[in-house]
Amino acid sequence: MTAYRLVQVDAFADRPFTGNPAAVVPLEEWLPDAVMQAIAEENNLSETAFTVPTGGDADYELRWFTPTTEVALCGHATLASGHVLLEGEQVRFRTRKAGILVVGSDGDGYTLDLPQTLVREADAEALRSFVSRDGSGLVDLLTADPASRAAAKAFLSYKGAEATAIVLFENEAQVRGCAPDMARLREVELMVIVTAPGESHDVVSRVFVPAWGVDEDPVTGSAHGALVPFWCERLGRDSFTAFQASRRGGALTCRRAGERAILRGQCVTVIEGMLQI
Repeated sequence: MTAYRLVQVDAFADRPFTGNPAAVVPLEEWLPDAVMQAIAEENNLSETAFTVPTGGDADYELRWFTPTTEVALCGHATLASGHVLLEGEQVRFRTRKAGILVVGSDGDGYTLDLPQTLVREADAEALRSFVSRDGSGLVDLLTADPASRAAAKAFLSYKGAEATAIVLFENEAQVRGCAPDMARLREVELMVIVTAPGESHDVVSRVFVPAWGVDEDPVTGSAHGALVPFWCERLGRDSFTAFQASRRGGALTCRRAGERAILRGQCVTVIEGMLQI
């Protein structure tokens, strides 16, 4: 058997058992994909990150697996990887579909530099592809409340690493009141973000990705890669505060810098040990 270091980190968290947990497994060389997928399934966290040292424009290569699949972009597990591996002011990660991601030291926390995901309002024809087998539309799968359904506006990504939908509601109560039909939402191959103006933060959101093995993600960095341009344009400024209203919950500071989204958050190590395979 071979031992590999494994660190479990609560990302976008200032204390244990909040934010979004991610496992980080630093490697010297890649394991077979099937083995990394099995490790992620064993961990049963929204993401397990694997890193390998590299050269050139990055310090490490980085990949992420949910319990069921490899994903194109994961923000919180990138922040967690930076927390584990950063030794100076910043650490650079090369990824397969999201380009170079940078985690930097920032006081008692970290910054995460992500590519933006851009969305545009979806008409009925564009949304028709994202219905369940019984014909229920995307918004119908998120809430049964007639007022919330009537107020909702749906947006679909046209640029970015991950296929994304943003569903805009009128207020925070409607976002918190969403009770998705996960079984039918599992048929929809999208990261689904519900969002609205917040009460104690500028923006509130929740994120559902059952098609990729994660029913509700606690705090999602990649989702804020879409929310940053979306809300900066609506708020008329280049930064805002955000809260992802999952059961665990997590707060972020978000900023737009050209075509990049800069997120700030803290991390806490909760478990460190050796993986034996």
